[in-house]
Amino acid sequence: MKNCNFKLLVWRQKGPQEPGKMVAYTVNDISPDMSFLEMMDLLNEDLIKKGEDPIAIDSDCREGICGTCGLVIQGLAHGSKQKTCTCQIYMRDFKDGETITVEPFRSSAFPIIKDLVVNRSALDRIISKGGYVANNIGGAPDANAMPISKETAELALDASSCIGCGACVAACPNSSAALFTGAKISQYAHLPQGSPDRKKRVLEMAQQMDKEGFGNCSNHGECEAVCPQGIKISHIAKMRREFFKASLL
Repeated sequence: MKNCNFKLLVWRQKGPQEPGKMVAYTVNDISPDMSFLEMMDLLNEDLIKKGEDPIAIDSDCREGICGTCGLVIQGLAHGSKQKTCTCQIYMRDFKDGETITVEPFRSSAFPIIKDLVVNRSALDRIISKGGYVANNIGGAPDANAMPISKETAELALDASSCIGCGACVAACPNSSAALFTGAKISQYAHLPQGSPDRKKRVLEMAQQMDKEGFGNCSNHGECEAVCPQGIKISHIAKMRREFFKASLL
């Protein structure tokens, strides 16, 4: 495939309290095998050479694991490819000459720090309220000492694959963090190791989620559609059942 040219419309905002706007850029001679973030790196190199302020972008592993690379590309969190992080989007996924819009995640709970970088520490505060096993279980037990069915183990593993990128929040019309919180609650609710703290966990994590200003889930399903790990909204239902039971006792 030949190299391509693209027009970019990128959200630029100098700081949290500053007004922002879309700014047009052109990138030329881009290899189709280049990742989206590598293309943004080239754009930043050109901006630096011109003495201009580079575009602030959040990224770390660039292997689809860390979840920090979240961008809204063409109006979709992480872009149009399902079960894919921004760092795994390649320029061959776009047409030569296409205009590509690039924006940060939009949510009042994710205030913009600069340009495309948002503060997602609200998710960390939800985790701090119970996204862990608090009991000292001593040394590692024998693998067969606590039998767990294959189906249950797979449900817990599915929930635990959440990387906390926040795409579910960005895609939800209510800016709900229910899929993230539900996954972090569900991964322990399915396992015996999580039973001692299950009531306290769901009540405190749900309370913190509301405190952070996230909206309520109304079952639109956009969260599941954009999740790079393909986490199912059934984990939201699990969270609701856990919350209902914990509230009664």
